Order: sequence, then structure tokens, then C-alpha cells
Amino acid sequence: MVTYAYVIAGSEATGGAGIQVDLKTFHQLGVYGMGTLTCIVSVDPKNNFAHRFVPIAPELIHDQIEAALGIRDIDTVKIGMLGTPETIDVVEEGLKSQEWKNVVLDPVLICKGGELGASTDEALKAKILPLATVTTPNYFEACTLAGMDKLETIEDMTEAARRISALGPKHVLVKGGIDYPGPDAVDVLWDGEKTTVFAEPKVGEHRVSGAGCTLAAAITAELAKGADIQEAVRIAKDMVTAAIKGRVPARTSYDWVWQGAFQG
Repeated sequence: MVTYAYVIAGSEATGGAGIQVDLKTFHQLGVYGMGTLTCIVSVDPKNNFAHRFVPIAPELIHDQIEAALGIRDIDTVKIGMLGTPETIDVVEEGLKSQEWKNVVLDPVLICKGGELGASTDEALKAKILPLATVTTPNYFEACTLAGMDKLETIEDMTEAARRISALGPKHVLVKGGIDYPGPDAVDVLWDGEKTTVFAEPKVGEHRVSGAGCTLAAAITAELAKGADIQEAVRIAKDMVTAAIKGRVPARTSYDWVWQGAFQG
């Protein structure tokens, strides 16, 4: 029996983030991936690898969603980079067009090239976050969504997760990453009732591209296969840790995760 998962996200031409990472992650975990593009991001090697961002026209996003949902029954979706209020509007419409079992939101408020803008942040918070069943904010995104200045303790991360959960999603995974103090990469899951801490030793002190996409996509794949949230996060944490350890170099100032390093 084939398990399907769907992703709505941006394209990143190098394969180090976005829908390319999502589909590779789905495949590595034995899930048939389907995808809708929201934007095209490319780094500019002639300008210190700055990001070039081009949104897809809303009507084309609508058509992609219509095609994906029309061809078979899909109940699990990951939402990645949306990028503009107009894109958020059409994705909101698509999500509301049917019932979902799992909506995993990676609330992309910033990429390696810079912040996306306050209007996009507010639209995401108001229109997409309430539809999510799971969200996976990183340190910066958790502070922004929760209205907190910093996350220095497990208690801080738990409070941020609770505040974000109050905005809609039952399950919130706050990712400490390299910004969280100490030797471990700490993630805190709030499941609506209790906190679970997932920690692994940090792999270096520098950011890598695609870690957040990989983690959220792995959670999506495991939920699609029937795992509960605790098991889905555990497998996703194992996968992203392996992908960071197996990272590949580039001419950028950061490396790129490799999903093929995970053999779980």
C-alpha cells in the first residue's frame, strides 16, 4: 500500500531547501510525495549568494492545488515557504476546501537571505496558523509568534509553545537549534497537555541549509504513515541529525543537509 503526502512550498534550485528537500525527505521515508510550488528562490553567485525571490502567480498556485487534490484523496500536507500575503490567501482557500487529518506548518518567516516582511508574517499568523495541527517554528520564528524576546531555558521554550498553540495548532515543536544555549540541539514538543524534550549534541556551531525543511517534512511523512506525534518527532529528529552530520559543502558560508545520510 502506498502512503501519500502533499507539500505546498517554494522551490530552491540548489536542492538545499524548500520543496526539493521536502520531496527527498518523503522519498527517503518511503512516502509518495506530491507538491505545489508557491515561489522560486535562487541564490545569486555574483552577489555573495544573496537570495532572489519570485512568487508564483496566485491563479497558478490555485490550479496546482486543484490538480493535486483532484487526483486522489490526500489527508496530510506540509506547508512551507509562502512568501506573500496573496499566496497565503490562495493557500488558505485551498486548505479550507477539504478536511485534513494532518496539516504541518513550517512557519517560514525568514530564510538565509533575510526576513520576508511584517505583512506576510501577520497574514501567516492570522490565516494559516489556525488551520495547522502541527507547527515547527525555529528559535526566531517561535520568539516572533509567541511575542517573546529570547528562549534561554526549557521553561521559556515551553511557554513559547503554549502561546503558539493558543493560536490554533494543537502540537507545537519549538526548535532551539544553534541559538539555544548549551551543547545540545534542543527541541520542545507541546502536545496540548504536556512537554516532551528532544535533545541531541549539536553538530558544529554553524547553520546548515534545509534542516528545518527536513524536520517538518519528516514529521509530515511519519504522520501520513500513521505515527503519533511523539513517534513522528522522534524519527524526524533522528533523520535531521543524520542529515546534518552527513551535510554536503557548497561555496556558500553554510553547508547543506543530505537526507540520504539517514538509514533508519
